[in-house]
Amino acid sequence: MANENKKPEIKKPRFNAYWIYAAIIMIFLGIQFFGGSSWSQPAKTTQSEFENYLRDGDVEKIEIINKKKAQVYLTTEARQKSVHTNNKTKSFFPAAANEPYYQFEFGDLQNFENKINEIKSQNNLDTKIIWNTDSNMWGELFLTLLPFIVIIGIWIFIMRRMSAGAGGGAGGQIFNIGKSKAKLFDEKTDVKTSFKDVAGLEGAKEEVQEIVDFLKNPSKYTSLGGKIPKGALLVGPPGTGKTLLAKAVAGEAKVPFFSLSGSDFVEMFVGVGASRVRDLFKQAKEKSPSIIFIDEIDAIGRARGKNNFSGSNDERENTLNQLLTEMDGFGTNTNVIVLAATNRADVLDKALMRAGRFDRQIYVDLPDVRERKEIFEVHLRPLKKDDSLDTDFLAKQTPGFSGADIANVCNEAALIAARNEKKAVGRQDFLDAVDRIVGGLEKKNKIITPDEKRAIAVHEAGHATVSWMLEHAAPLVKVTIVPRGQSLGAAWYLPEERLIVRPEQMLDEMCATMGGRAAEKVIFGKISTGALSDLEKVTKQARAMVTIYGLNDTIGNLTYYDSSGQNEYGFTKPYSEKTAELIDKEISNLIEVQYQRAIELLEKNKDKLTELADELLEKEVIFKESLERIFGKRPFKPRIPEEPIDEKSEDEAVKPEEPVQPKS
Repeated sequence: MANENKKPEIKKPRFNAYWIYAAIIMIFLGIQFFGGSSWSQPAKTTQSEFENYLRDGDVEKIEIINKKKAQVYLTTEARQKSVHTNNKTKSFFPAAANEPYYQFEFGDLQNFENKINEIKSQNNLDTKIIWNTDSNMWGELFLTLLPFIVIIGIWIFIMRRMSAGAGGGAGGQIFNIGKSKAKLFDEKTDVKTSFKDVAGLEGAKEEVQEIVDFLKNPSKYTSLGGKIPKGALLVGPPGTGKTLLAKAVAGEAKVPFFSLSGSDFVEMFVGVGASRVRDLFKQAKEKSPSIIFIDEIDAIGRARGKNNFSGSNDERENTLNQLLTEMDGFGTNTNVIVLAATNRADVLDKALMRAGRFDRQIYVDLPDVRERKEIFEVHLRPLKKDDSLDTDFLAKQTPGFSGADIANVCNEAALIAARNEKKAVGRQDFLDAVDRIVGGLEKKNKIITPDEKRAIAVHEAGHATVSWMLEHAAPLVKVTIVPRGQSLGAAWYLPEERLIVRPEQMLDEMCATMGGRAAEKVIFGKISTGALSDLEKVTKQARAMVTIYGLNDTIGNLTYYDSSGQNEYGFTKPYSEKTAELIDKEISNLIEVQYQRAIELLEKNKDKLTELADELLEKEVIFKESLERIFGKRPFKPRIPEEPIDEKSEDEAVKPEEPVQPKS
């Protein structure tokens, strides 16, 4: 209730120093124009008019200033004449009796003086001529200092722009470039993200919730002698919600939260990175207990000595050394907790990963089918969706999708529904969105010859036929020959989500992938370049079987995979040239055996393959029902249940293997 009655804080406008500069300039200009003279200015006249006034006896005296300007003083009687009063009404202020009435500039001084003396002698006048020199000390001083003022002003402007462009600290001064650029979130900042907005990630949420709970109730843990971890590292593929989890911590923890990216420490100036680390922890300790979140920490946390081949000073290593010292060194404050996120934990320095710095490594994995359902429910809240929309169905249709991918699917579905003038987002809109994201934009206007179109139909029908005949191949969703993205056609499958993969499963997948080229060989007796993506995929799968998973009898139970990522810095292979030849031979044998297997399957079902290709050529898009009509139902029991998912479903413990991929 106290927060509700609290009046909102009114932000006062910041004072701008440029007003001071403007006031100084206006003062100098005023002195220049008005200094040394009264507010009333004499009326303008010409030399010929002045000579007429002089002949008429209206001039009392003449004051020649600086030998180039004349000021005329009139007699008291002349001031009453209409000719002079009319002229004076054009000025702002009336002239006093002791002030000049007219002024004008003349040419040659000697000629002007001779003309005055001539008129005086002809008209017997006693008009006085006064010589005077008018000097404006402040104006002359201003003109003298003006070049220096301009130069200093330009220098200050350039320095401000340099400091702003280089990411200077508070005030935008060049001398504050070593200040931390972290953004502070505290009780005054409205952070709306909470743990309720983070669907799935139950294990990761439990870990970070414990950190938040410690900051709120430290005695609960310290009373038993426990110590809170100094740091927690969030590791996982891109888009899985690492930064979102940190936002939820900022929203839940009622303590100062400093957020910045790893690249914010990097600067073109030597020593800036280490200086910013020191300033960051200094601010955090002053506001302790507090949390520091460093996103993409691999920008500064990469293993030292790996890329510095020249042996010169490495600014990034200096920044990392300072970070290591601040996290666990002499005089460190245990009330500052560091959260970090990266998707490249294998390249981080070992000293950064040890206990006492990042005590916990929280792996944020791709969501399984149950977690995907929860993520869909979060992102479907703001959408106007159809009442018949089934989130279980959407979760099954998006294996391998990250949280960011699911958010993109929901947004794309809403855009597709709006494009089609619909009032609500329906099931078909989500299917179209998945196709759009995975396969790319449809290109219905692409020019394709009839022969090419038939070759594409046969190729895609080959994929569908072989996968239908194999037990461990992924279930078919639909087949299309409409160009999409960079592919001319695609066969869409729904991969099973497996924790472990057996050799027969990988071989069936390879055989189904080679079904497109095999169909071209069976129907046309020749092959084409349309199987490039298929060849790339099976080559990677075969190489993984031989060199990574140890699934080849000839090579044996060996793996040449290095999980630490150190091999990428080396220039030598972890095996001999003789072994390299053997590996290449085994990879080729694996692919060729599956290729011949696909050809044999298609030879036995050539008539059905032709029928499927003709139907695909006619309709351009066919679904599972067409294959069931032509081939009959698959005799293999599907691993993924058709009924809605419940809490006891076997898919709860399933890890996504790969997203839906079209086989072009």
